Amino acid sequence: MAWYNTKANDSDVVLSTRIRLARNVKDYPFSPLLDETGAGEIIEKVKSSLSGFELIDINAKSYIERRSLVEKHIISPLFEKTKTPGALFVDKDEKNAVMVCEEDHLRIQSIYPGHSLNEAFKSACAIDDTLDSGLCYAYSEKLGYLTHCPTNLGTGMRASVMMFLPALTGTKMLAGYASQLEKIGLTMRGTYGEGSGSKAYIYQISNSVTMGITEEETILKLEGVVKQLIESERKTRERIFTSDPDSMCDKVFRSYGTLKWAYMISSDEFLKLWADIKLGADLGIIKDIDDKKLNQVFVGAMPATLMLDSGEGDSSDTQRDKLRADYLKRQL
Repeated sequence: MAWYNTKANDSDVVLSTRIRLARNVKDYPFSPLLDETGAGEIIEKVKSSLSGFELIDINAKSYIERRSLVEKHIISPLFEKTKTPGALFVDKDEKNAVMVCEEDHLRIQSIYPGHSLNEAFKSACAIDDTLDSGLCYAYSEKLGYLTHCPTNLGTGMRASVMMFLPALTGTKMLAGYASQLEKIGLTMRGTYGEGSGSKAYIYQISNSVTMGITEEETILKLEGVVKQLIESERKTRERIFTSDPDSMCDKVFRSYGTLKWAYMISSDEFLKLWADIKLGADLGIIKDIDDKKLNQVFVGAMPATLMLDSGEGDSSDTQRDKLRADYLKRQL
């Protein structure tokens, strides 16, 4: 099942875990200079090497279809905008995918629910081994895997954990963590990665260093930081709740009532209310909703996914806000 449809470990703080590997095929120019013929050849090579994956022609998809894939974290915002002929290979559970002709020829991705770094890493490596047996990767004994962007040289791996950190954000403690992460080769980004802002107190913690360190060392370092953040977030939540439980309960139930009964809800308002409700559910204030349902609602209420699932296509902001409110009534 997709990351947002599965109950998982530490789901009160960790929404999902992702491993992404950048790879390029030897004797082909990098994607920005790759012509249609070369792109087609690489797509066919991947197709012949992978089994059990659905092939999706990303260029044949509408804007709203591509945007929905971004909202589900199946493809990157960059791949959504690709002009080079591109293909997406995705398995039936939407846990594993390969973007062909993104910034690099191949972006292998495994995204798992909750706190699952080792599981996602093993899955990505298995796909990498399968493709490596049928393709000849561009590799240097000195530099490691050759990539379009120099910051990915070496392992070509980005490991990231998507975390819900409302208490650390609200108490201004998160800024201190962010500055410390930079010193050890990790970084904190927004909900959809580099260049995106944080929505609903959701952040991606990932490695920024790919050279001079092994994949296993990166996973171990990130695992240690994630465990620290989980512990600190939980303790801070409990401290805030214990200090003034009535105010917290009032805020949570007001948000819950608005989300269930509003006539129109914008994306920004939804995200603020969703964060309050998730925090309330994780603290045991709300008993009849769990993290699995909240993750489903989080994805389902996103603009493109909402329009796509409703069959309405593109529409005005007002119509979309009304559809979102109707969707939330049905779900909650």
